[in-house]
Amino acid sequence: MTTDNAMWRHLFKLRANSELTLQAQVREVIAQAILNCHLPAGTLLPPSRSLATLLGISRNTVTLAYQALIDEKYLISRPRAGYIVNPGAPTGASVAPAVAARSHGAPPDWSRRLAVRPSRCPSLKKPPDWQSYPFPFVYGQFDPTLFPVAEWREVNQMAQRTMSVREWAGDRVDADDATLIEQIQQRLLARRAIWASPAEILVAVGAQQAAYLAAAILMGPGTSVGLEQPGYPDVWNICSLFGARVVGAPIDPDGLDASARLSACDYVYVMPSHQNPTTVTMTLARREKLLRAAASGDFVIVEDDYESELIFDGEATPAIKSLDRDGRVIYIGSLSKTLAPGLRVGYLVGPADFIAEARAMRRLMLRHPPANNQRAVALFLSLGHHDALVRKLVQAYRARAQLLTEALRRHLPDVVFTPPRGGSAIWASAPDGVNMTLVAREAARRGVLVDPGEVFFRASRPPQHHFRLGFSSIAGPRIDEGIRLLAQVIAEICLGATGHRSTA
Repeated sequence: MTTDNAMWRHLFKLRANSELTLQAQVREVIAQAILNCHLPAGTLLPPSRSLATLLGISRNTVTLAYQALIDEKYLISRPRAGYIVNPGAPTGASVAPAVAARSHGAPPDWSRRLAVRPSRCPSLKKPPDWQSYPFPFVYGQFDPTLFPVAEWREVNQMAQRTMSVREWAGDRVDADDATLIEQIQQRLLARRAIWASPAEILVAVGAQQAAYLAAAILMGPGTSVGLEQPGYPDVWNICSLFGARVVGAPIDPDGLDASARLSACDYVYVMPSHQNPTTVTMTLARREKLLRAAASGDFVIVEDDYESELIFDGEATPAIKSLDRDGRVIYIGSLSKTLAPGLRVGYLVGPADFIAEARAMRRLMLRHPPANNQRAVALFLSLGHHDALVRKLVQAYRARAQLLTEALRRHLPDVVFTPPRGGSAIWASAPDGVNMTLVAREAARRGVLVDPGEVFFRASRPPQHHFRLGFSSIAGPRIDEGIRLLAQVIAEICLGATGHRSTA
């Protein structure tokens, strides 16, 4: 059985901009055609020279693709006949015989059966195609031009070596990669003067899963937890999901103040390095005061220490966990804001008994995070790539923060903000009466993405004049024009609301 050139031209649509190599694309096309029964058993494929000429690629590329398909039993090679689809080749899943469907009664009333509705929780939304916007002042995203592609490719290739695959490919049940735990100890926690044994460390699928595990183990109906106000919406959502009573604790330029109202809490969740969303850094005095309050009020502190590495000048303030001598601090760390959020690598540090229960809870959710990612991240840390990346990010973010500060002062002089000492965002306040939710909606239509601030408050009537500008994913030369457009939108909306031009 054979086919003509027209059929092969139609079948092969090689793409110059594909992530796959030409050899991989040839293999993919043939394998998919066999799996989908478009190339039945016994089909004779074109000689490698003929197909290479037809596609305008190297004959060696086609020969290697054919050989790989022979190794995987898709093709067989017969002397003087050529390459033929293997009669024993894998095919797609068999199709179940058609059976006439008929109703056996009314469908379930899902509105009554859904015990919880997490989709109704307030959360921050950003367009899934945010990278296509010319002025993405979005928070928590990465800049592809700063991502260490070559270094990440290197460690992934190392993780795919035969010995490495043998180590990580099996079912770990609930264990983590020992090499990654060692690197978290030596490269991440040691930087924050935190000393923990392997039994006190758990790898999570991002800091948010670490927070969820902590809440699942510690919180329930009747539990009281203090949270910063304004604060990260999903921490509020997670605590509320487990029935905890949330106590809002206001922050000021020095961070969270351990006020008397926190003494009645069982737990206090804080983001001391660059608080979300205000970016405020809690002072050392406030951290020590919070520890004293925890001891006197018998509550536990959950420290989410994200972005602690991104300090523009001077030294980072010591982690609360590094000051803890009574075992009252559970620590959450993450690589999302440095390496990449899509990798979902975080970690939880706490007393061994607590970590053992969190590990058991994680096993019920997903057994263990992807072990290949754990090994690749361990190699990325051990080879010094992460330390080099942090230095690169600090340099880039410092320059962008300066440009953003200048643009705000130039185009929005009535907006109040504090120039950042680190991190990747600025929290700003427009004049009273400016609805930043409306501004953000209209600005998005013009290609400018900002985070309106009302979602960070838990109140019946949250303030609407706050907003956040992230600078981790926007190129420096675009910052001034983006802020100029944002100022134009604010002026137009204020003019429409008041009937005269606003100074905002």
